[in-house]
Amino acid sequence: MELSDEIVINAPKDLVYAAINDPEVLKQCIPGCEELIKHSDTELEAKVVLKVGPVKARFSGDVQLNTTGAPDSFSLTGQGNGGAAGHAKGGADVTLTADGDTTFLRYEAKADIGGKLAQLGSRLIQSTAKKLAAKFFKSFADVVNEASLA
Repeated sequence: MELSDEIVINAPKDLVYAAINDPEVLKQCIPGCEELIKHSDTELEAKVVLKVGPVKARFSGDVQLNTTGAPDSFSLTGQGNGGAAGHAKGGADVTLTADGDTTFLRYEAKADIGGKLAQLGSRLIQSTAKKLAAKFFKSFADVVNEASLA
């Protein structure tokens, strides 16, 4: 499954980059996030509860950040296990482009799932993934916009 989108955030690029690296901001924005632990600048651990169709699962997983091109671009990879519900792994490439006090955030993500979740059908999985991504980025934009006004 592949997803991509671009959102406009009414804040300078350095503020957007700082926010996307702030575990408290991420925890607030990730749908279903119960816990987010930063082990280092490049390693995070998350516990997330998600419902996809009839399947509800608690996922625990690890995320690795690659900040080689930061703050203009960075990537992340991760994998999570939802027990009997299945597992997921994937990654995303993120690009931040400044335009005055506005930042364009573009992402391209890929994910693979297995277990019960994979049996639900690709349409349901794709539509749920799009909704979750949209919800995350809407929340993220709102949080960063508020912070930039403060």
